[in-house]
Amino acid sequence: MFLPGRRRPMTMDEKTRTELEAAVFRRLVDHLRVRTDVQNIDLMNLAGFCRNCLSNWLKEAADAKGVPLSKDDSRAEVYGMPYDEWKAKYQREASPEQQAAFAQSHPASHKH
Repeated sequence: MFLPGRRRPMTMDEKTRTELEAAVFRRLVDHLRVRTDVQNIDLMNLAGFCRNCLSNWLKEAADAKGVPLSKDDSRAEVYGMPYDEWKAKYQREASPEQQAAFAQSHPASHKH
């Protein structure tokens, strides 16, 4: 039985597994770059993560490896452009319904 947070063992070498995981990450990022109609709050309300989370995870991974990567650079990697540019082009004001759903599903300790 698969439990969340646990990896299923893959029957392949680590290098191949890492390459496949990297390919999946790149495909997810590419998909999110195309789907600019999907707002971060929608992702947070449905999946509990968004583009900003991905960029934060990327920065945390870089930090853990001692690779210099600024928050702005990690966001640009995920958004495909500077974050402020993406916000100006694609981010819409969250509706009261979206804000209420976010408040209900995310405790105040989770700032986004």
